[in-house]
Amino acid sequence: MSIAVLGAGAFGTALAICLAQKGSVFLWGRDKAEVAALHQERKTRRLDGVLLPEAVEVTSEIAVACAADILLLAIPAQQLPAFASSHVAHLARRDLVACCKGLNLDTGEGPTAILGHHIEGTNSAILTGPSFAADMARGLPTALTLACVDGDLAKNVQDFLSTDTLRIYSSTDPLGAELGGALKNVVAIACGIAIGLGLGESARAAVMTRGFAEMNRLGDAVGARRETLAGLAGLGDLTLTCTSDMSRNYRFGLSLGRQVEFDSSLTVEGKATAEAVEALAVRLGLDLPVMRAAARIGRGDMSATEAMDLLLRRPLRAE
Repeated sequence: MSIAVLGAGAFGTALAICLAQKGSVFLWGRDKAEVAALHQERKTRRLDGVLLPEAVEVTSEIAVACAADILLLAIPAQQLPAFASSHVAHLARRDLVACCKGLNLDTGEGPTAILGHHIEGTNSAILTGPSFAADMARGLPTALTLACVDGDLAKNVQDFLSTDTLRIYSSTDPLGAELGGALKNVVAIACGIAIGLGLGESARAAVMTRGFAEMNRLGDAVGARRETLAGLAGLGDLTLTCTSDMSRNYRFGLSLGRQVEFDSSLTVEGKATAEAVEALAVRLGLDLPVMRAAARIGRGDMSATEAMDLLLRRPLRAE
């Protein structure tokens, strides 16, 4: 089987580099000039000091990339509906693996639901877990979850995508895997805010723990499995994203806490996801104070100091 990665951002490029251990990989990008430069120079500004192996074939032709057997869609969650609608002819009736983390701001859907609604006859899976693009591109060990309702497809793709440095675990709970990957970004923003305010490591640990409780609360409400949220796609990714300066979502939270500008050219999936979660919580009648605070601070409805004061003044309760 052959592989194509659709999306030449940092994660998509790192994934293509990692999978080149298995053989030829197509890497598709929509910007023709950027793709041409990547093809010629074999390096990208998104991954400093990393060269593209010769086994990675870069293209801006969607038809060329979609001739592969397995398509990995490394497209940001908020852009995925438009991408899917624009390329239905090439994606229909295919096995698709979404490689993004987030809930759509307009619908609250995760990546597999988006693909199912926009593309006829597709089998969709989600690849997610604790992973930084820079680590993967450098060949550092990484473990991810591949989740799909079709257990046979999950097992087949798991076998095909696993390499010497990339370990794939299979799951039949794509909803739980998607929620873990999406919600941990919101909690990471809240943790960044706490550190940015100078509240200390103990406060970060408290925000992480209560944020994880909210992840489970929402997961229970929509039918996700707790064991999925306790695995790589949930707790594993939460731990990585909330504790490392390499996380964009965490750094975005830091900027909010410190009241400094953040690079607007960087994709911060957790910002839109926080708003989607806030709306979903209202529809489901759920109390998610950490995630609600992240949403309100992110859109400027409340200062970071005000939000943290409100969280600390909440009524005492049993854990």
